[in-house]
Amino acid sequence: MAQTKIITDEITTLQSTESKCWWREISKKQWYALWASVLGYILDSFDTMVYAFALTRILNEWGLTTVEAGLLSSVTLFSSAFGGVFFGAVADKVGRKKAIMITVLLFSIFSGLSGLSQNIVQLAIARALLGLGMGGEWTAGVLLISETWPAKHRGKAIGLMQSGWALGYFLAALAAMVILPAFGWRVLFFLGILPALFSLWVRSFVDETELWKNLKENPNKKTNILQIFKGDLLKHTVVITLASSFLMFAYWGLFSWLPGFLSMPIEKGGAGLSVVKSSAWMMPTMLGAWGGYVSFGFLADKFGRRPIFAAFLMMSSVFVYVYGNVRDANLLILLGPFVGFFGSGAFSGFGAFTSELYPTSVRGLGAGFTYNVGRIMSAFAPIIIGYFAGIYGLGVSLGLTAVSYFLAALTIYFIPETKGVKLK
Repeated sequence: MAQTKIITDEITTLQSTESKCWWREISKKQWYALWASVLGYILDSFDTMVYAFALTRILNEWGLTTVEAGLLSSVTLFSSAFGGVFFGAVADKVGRKKAIMITVLLFSIFSGLSGLSQNIVQLAIARALLGLGMGGEWTAGVLLISETWPAKHRGKAIGLMQSGWALGYFLAALAAMVILPAFGWRVLFFLGILPALFSLWVRSFVDETELWKNLKENPNKKTNILQIFKGDLLKHTVVITLASSFLMFAYWGLFSWLPGFLSMPIEKGGAGLSVVKSSAWMMPTMLGAWGGYVSFGFLADKFGRRPIFAAFLMMSSVFVYVYGNVRDANLLILLGPFVGFFGSGAFSGFGAFTSELYPTSVRGLGAGFTYNVGRIMSAFAPIIIGYFAGIYGLGVSLGLTAVSYFLAALTIYFIPETKGVKLK
């Protein structure tokens, strides 16, 4: 009996240990779906954010004002908003896998073409077309993960996917530090065409989700794009869009200008660092962002989406305000990881919220609309921050993003908790 009890205790201990290893519960195909979304978002981020590091060079070479430079960022954000909504509907129509492949090809090609631009109009057109793919890739990736991974680990998976943005931003900073001084901003953009090869891997290894395939095999389940504007879904659509707008304004107002803030002279409200130093100073910020994206997912799966979302947003407001009023280089590098952790990590909440609130038939449209209409509103952020930077200095104008983070935190309490919801 004693021996039997020992064996039973050992089995119980082993089972308890294995239950803690959540990754053991994930199949190979589910991991492929996650990595497709993570890698796609890394490449998306890299192609998008190299412009932030090239911004000062382009501004000086073409003699642009800060408003004109901000306008180029806004053009990308406007088009990404339309791309997110459009490709959300496309993903509902042709599938999540195909939508990822199309969007990656789109932003890769036009990132490369950005390097051939000879004036602000040509660059604006290239960045606008890049934005279509940028917005659509997030939507398709969130759908692929949400409909593939189990509910109790969905937050973790989406957090890991969202962390791809920080890794892409980090790679953009590294590339800018190495390539920008030696070869100029055009070569930086040319690197962006390489991700097109990634679509071949997606085609070979990633499966379409069963939820979407079952929907298409059932003729009685027809997609009605107006469904997200009816009944309970209307309230969700309005509130999530509002929260998205505040957060997007804060993020893009801050991170579109953050490299410029670090490299801009102190007399113009910047931190007065060199281009190489400003790129290097962004790296700890992006490492902090990566930690925030991933941590959010684990915390949200344990404590719920809403309280973690609100906490991240409130902390973002505090750290961003302090950061914008600091000029000491050592303190900036110390604060950077906290700004990245909270200011970026909050985005991991949107994928879980939106996928868990909408049915499969309109999940793509619901996620794409709420997330990317917020981008339309945020498209004004680089212009507004650029405008006030010309008057009060860039550091002071970044305070507007702290206010926007605070407003997003208030709005989030009107969204219902969705932890553990099974998708239908």
